[in-house]
Amino acid sequence: QVQLVESGGGLVQTGGSLRLSCAASGITFSITTMGWYRQAPGKQRELVATISSGGRTNYADSVKGRFTISRDNTKNTMTLQMNNLKPEDTAVYYCNAATHEFGVDYDYWGQGTQVTVSS
Repeated sequence: QVQLVESGGGLVQTGGSLRLSCAASGITFSITTMGWYRQAPGKQRELVATISSGGRTNYADSVKGRFTISRDNTKNTMTLQMNNLKPEDTAVYYCNAATHEFGVDYDYWGQGTQVTVSS
């Protein structure tokens, strides 16, 4: 059974920090890219950060310099260190994992974890 589980969300004041974690299990093939996406009420889901199996990272402009994504390929885990949080960071954060199997791309999603930043 393929499963992605997020953890680490919560309530924090402006300027505070949180660390989100994602654990992938049941995925037969190697994960090529993992990433974090978020969705706030009334808004579209947006990319926060991605990281390839080789360690290449990509960040949304809104989080550059504040968030850091990392992964452990051996354990198929991923973290998102969020510093200097702002109210606009409030959203449900989703873990994503992508694989490429026999010429086909697969995407897997976690259930999400709530991050709330108070002003």
